[in-house]
Amino acid sequence: MAAVCNGKLEDSFMVPEIKFTKLFINGDFVDSVSGETYETIDPRSGEPTARIAEGDKEDVDLAVKAAREAFDNGPWPRFPGPGRRRLMMKFADLIDENVEEIAALEALDAGKLFHWLKAVDIPVVAETLRYYAGAADKIHGETLKMTRELQGYTLREPIGVVGIIIPWNYPSNLLFLKVGPALAAGCTVVIKPAEQTPLTALYFAHLAKKAGIPDGVFNVVPGYGHTAGAAISSHMEIDKVTFTGSTEVGRLVMEAAARSNLKPVSLELGGKNPFIVFDDADVGTAANLVLQGSLFNKGEVCVASSRIFVQEGIYEEFSNKLVETAKTWIVGDPFDPRSNQGPQVDKKQYDKILSYIEIGKAEGATLLTGGKPCGVRGYYIEPTVFSNVKDDMRIAKEEIFGPVISLMKFKTVEEAIRRANATEYGLAAGILTNDLNIANTVSRSIRAGIIWINCYRAFDIDCPYGGYKMSGFGRDFGMQALDQYLQVKSVVTPLYSSPWL
Repeated sequence: MAAVCNGKLEDSFMVPEIKFTKLFINGDFVDSVSGETYETIDPRSGEPTARIAEGDKEDVDLAVKAAREAFDNGPWPRFPGPGRRRLMMKFADLIDENVEEIAALEALDAGKLFHWLKAVDIPVVAETLRYYAGAADKIHGETLKMTRELQGYTLREPIGVVGIIIPWNYPSNLLFLKVGPALAAGCTVVIKPAEQTPLTALYFAHLAKKAGIPDGVFNVVPGYGHTAGAAISSHMEIDKVTFTGSTEVGRLVMEAAARSNLKPVSLELGGKNPFIVFDDADVGTAANLVLQGSLFNKGEVCVASSRIFVQEGIYEEFSNKLVETAKTWIVGDPFDPRSNQGPQVDKKQYDKILSYIEIGKAEGATLLTGGKPCGVRGYYIEPTVFSNVKDDMRIAKEEIFGPVISLMKFKTVEEAIRRANATEYGLAAGILTNDLNIANTVSRSIRAGIIWINCYRAFDIDCPYGGYKMSGFGRDFGMQALDQYLQVKSVVTPLYSSPWL
């Protein structure tokens, strides 16, 4: 028996009308310059849901022109902090007022669970905006203690026009992790949502206008990465680019930024994240944490715990419990409140995951459960667990971004640390143990941007998040995120006949 597959589309929930399908530039919804459109696909069925205006270089140019004018001559960066705070708070209130419609759009676009979006993800978007709104009037420089007869101080000024390129796995949350601090700092933004999931970004543009965000401050250009995304990365009038996505594309963004105007870049990229389960852990608790860490959002999570290291004393018991728990997982329509897992975002990702499952079997890993499509339509895949996985197998080295778990056995703390670090990535890690000394040693030894001890995916808006190594650089969440959108300017004047320095 594998996981429970429920392929029936949920008819009891009325999918909302898709109201916004055009580009949003300088406060207006407009057609693309070329007039071209593309289809978005419902991952539940593989059928089209809408035709979206397809932005290209010419459209990015128009959006950047609007954002540049809004930054250079508009009111947004010149508002006192409380002015930006007030409008951002109103924007957040409008998100709360429309939470059900936004959640439904994202469930339809990305295959994410509607009940979770409505209860958690979209309210977190509003709270993220409020968090950074609260910082808008608390951006301060410093008075400097100079070593000679000079008076010095620093100013923290908005960096300018920001290009924001976001992925399809968290279209709303990841957008506002960047939009929130950028707006609070006084920047203007040009946003390229993933081509698979543009609907919520366009809806947020409508709400930004309604909240009174000045024209040109918030621009959205749906389109493809190699056209609209490339135009943003290489644009001479964009002052900074922030990107979340694959390491491969992150390299291209960074290269384009360097070849153009040397704009600063922040990157949150891939991960192959270890979760280390020591033999003093409760097996039932461990199985539940690993399952949630690996399969949440159908495994389409940068921090998914895809490499599970289990100490040899509980390896067999843990493997059996994990498989038993995985078989209770319900794969079904994201609008069905019983579902634990919806469809993968599109056919390309669906095919990629299935191909990695075949690679795992061919490499000699033992398939304990899952490994097959779920249902006869849409992009559903059974939760899949491999055991006896070796460190040099592709399923242990490469980011799959799907509901696939690799189990590996270890003996000692030193071995667990060495193998956990044997990856090009460094985004996140989990540790499960009752021994404080082990927890301290391992957490300080693993080269990753966030370590969770006896928990996993324990995000909080005040806790900085980002990667080491090829998982990128820069931090989202927390006040550190503001630094990415601010420049530090030093101002120095001479002192004459001062009684002190």
